[in-house]
Amino acid sequence: MSPPEKAVVTRSDGLESRGRLLLAALRLFAENGFSKTSTREIALAARANVAAISYYFGDKAGLYRAVLTEPMGGPDVDPATFEQPSFRLQQALQGLLAGFTEPLKQGDLAQHCMRLHFREMLEPTGLWDLKIDATIKPAHEALLRVLCRHLGLRRADDDLQRLAFSIVGLGVHLFVGQDVIQAIAPGLSGTPQAVDRYTERLVDYALAMVNSEAQRRQLA
Repeated sequence: MSPPEKAVVTRSDGLESRGRLLLAALRLFAENGFSKTSTREIALAARANVAAISYYFGDKAGLYRAVLTEPMGGPDVDPATFEQPSFRLQQALQGLLAGFTEPLKQGDLAQHCMRLHFREMLEPTGLWDLKIDATIKPAHEALLRVLCRHLGLRRADDDLQRLAFSIVGLGVHLFVGQDVIQAIAPGLSGTPQAVDRYTERLVDYALAMVNSEAQRRQLA
């Protein structure tokens, strides 16, 4: 085997090992929490050496940070996917809400991410505040700009803030309420096709909310 080929194989094996560690850590952190999960358990579940955790993430805290912040099946709302000047409002809302619904097609992975987020809020390590500042707040501000542009507003007021939170709430509830949905009406999100149909409806509902706010402002 020539040296270049050997280097490629090494990088590929490294990425695979890192990915296994992330997936194993996600499941264990979601089930047991940060303090009750050991690096030895993670390495065993990932079929990797404990030293690999230090190599790729520094320590358990670094691994936890990567699990919580890297897109791995949780909501991934990137402003670039919906805040485009050329986008109609429907396209922008589609891009926004798909960030919540697309991960549902990954099944158990999305459920683990949801449970981990709940754990972080109930047993905070400080990373949730960082996640709000780094990802949630920029996405919210981007949505406000989209709504301002559509409603012809110079700046966001309190009612526009309420509207933005309500629109995002459509996607959040679908994501975090999967256990309830699966217990009551599993066919609503049990397949990729069902998730796509649900996304279409969420966009319709969000459009209705925006139109209602526009009418309210006109009457006021």
